[in-house]
Amino acid sequence: MNTINETNFQFPDQKSIYKGKVREVYNINNQLLVMIATDRLSAFDVILPRQIPFKGQILNQIATKMMNETADIVPNWLLANPDENVAVGHLCEPFKVEMVIRGYMSGHAAREYKLGKRVLCGVTMPEGLKENDKFPTPIITPSTKAANGDHDEDISREAIVSKGIVSEKDYAVLEDYTRKLFERGTEIAAKRGLILVDTKYEFGKTKDGKIVLIDEIHTPDSSRYFYADGYQERQNKGEAQKQLSKEFVRQWLIENGFQGQDGQQIPEMNDEKIIEISNRYIELYEQITGENFVKASTENVMARIEKNVNAFLAN
Repeated sequence: MNTINETNFQFPDQKSIYKGKVREVYNINNQLLVMIATDRLSAFDVILPRQIPFKGQILNQIATKMMNETADIVPNWLLANPDENVAVGHLCEPFKVEMVIRGYMSGHAAREYKLGKRVLCGVTMPEGLKENDKFPTPIITPSTKAANGDHDEDISREAIVSKGIVSEKDYAVLEDYTRKLFERGTEIAAKRGLILVDTKYEFGKTKDGKIVLIDEIHTPDSSRYFYADGYQERQNKGEAQKQLSKEFVRQWLIENGFQGQDGQQIPEMNDEKIIEISNRYIELYEQITGENFVKASTENVMARIEKNVNAFLAN
């Protein structure tokens, strides 16, 4: 099955290309960005050797749907989707922080909590919580945005402002937008029988100085979901929560001795595991959006993308 690992297009008026962990972004005439969602899979800030069929399409289409469903409360960068794997939007200067917001004590927060830490990114976590308990109010725990695949690092609001990474005025907007998006995301998830546990948002500034939402939103790569049905019962019994997120990939890696640390070897994923992960992503798409997933043709996937983007840029 053809997957998208890397692209090297030359679009009209192309100025540059930036290759992130799973997306590749083309600068068109310093006006537009063409963002291509590849099928690469990353975990613990490491790009894994094999790609996952349809993963890029799934993430792109979820992010597009969620941007459309939140555009009334927070402006975003998106203009069009000329291809199933492509989003085109305004060129923005990204803020060098990721705005992580957590409604529940899960994932990274839970791992830190188990180590005895009660302050995360300058935010105090209450005593007496167990893994996957709900926080009294959602907490914002930012991280610095890593370059070239390095590990993102936790950072406090105070450090972000004092180091001049983001101005105090702009940071106040980022926080406000983050809380509004999380509240809307929580409402959308509830309609699907899901709990939005935690997520991250990225923002940028347009040429005219407007702060907008960029990148992905409420996808299984950037977010963690629980099934609402049975959540409290599982908590009461001390059982693991039924999740919809990329956490199942992380857990498989952990079980096979890999957490992205120096000297650790990435376990091999056989064809069966790759198809299993692809099917899980399709399940995530359908549960999160409430729509059936329609697989795009992958017969000549690179030619398809190039043709569709060129047709859009020619208009």
